[in-house]
Amino acid sequence: MSSIRVTGLRVRHRKTLALDSLDLTLGTGVHGLLGPNGAGKTSLIRVLATVARPDAGRVELLGEDTAGHRGLAGVRRRLGYLPQDFGYYPGFTVREFVAYVAWLKDMPAARVPAAVERAVARVGLADRIDAKVRTLSGGMVRRVGIAQAVVNDPAVLLLDEPTAGLDPEQRVEFRELLRELGTSATVVVSTHLVEDVAAACTEVTLLDAGRIAYRGTPEALTRLGEASDGPGDHPIERGYTAALRAHRAPGAREAVR
Repeated sequence: MSSIRVTGLRVRHRKTLALDSLDLTLGTGVHGLLGPNGAGKTSLIRVLATVARPDAGRVELLGEDTAGHRGLAGVRRRLGYLPQDFGYYPGFTVREFVAYVAWLKDMPAARVPAAVERAVARVGLADRIDAKVRTLSGGMVRRVGIAQAVVNDPAVLLLDEPTAGLDPEQRVEFRELLRELGTSATVVVSTHLVEDVAAACTEVTLLDAGRIAYRGTPEALTRLGEASDGPGDHPIERGYTAALRAHRAPGAREAVR
């Protein structure tokens, strides 16, 4: 069963078409969402998180149509979401903030303390759980954001630029967490870092100007790069560039496979 099904999705920001008749189906696993600035990645994540509404099209999450209010509250309880611009209460401790988000998600009160400690430990902040959020570094705050997104063990986890501010060691640990989460949940990671996709994702969707330019595995994108002499330090980076160029070529009718 697909956790996410998008059909004919259109999102417009004033006069700009951010997503153009997008069709996309995602199931269990870690799905990397790549693309240049303005490709529509954040617009898609926001619609999937139910914080923005599309101008046209159909979005089904966990078998529920998000256009109506019936069932939407239940879907939101099963979502995890980290926006690119993560808002938080600086006067809260890490424990208090993650517990607050658990409360917003209607988690049973008896489950919250253990769930909070587990989520904070998963992002490597167990020793700072009672520190005020305002005392943390930028990378630590980002990890608090990841903790609040996973506290309810979501069936669908949506992460927009989650590794921003993380150092190399933290990014490696985060990739391990993604792989663990992807065994039982549908995880969508929007990122500019192609190497994160190569290391952690089971599938790649490349957006360009609101349309799908490529869908496939990281391994297939790497093979595409190995056959290309385009720019990039690594094969998967060259594959990214090759897929974009193929999509933009005059007369191109479908995404590179």
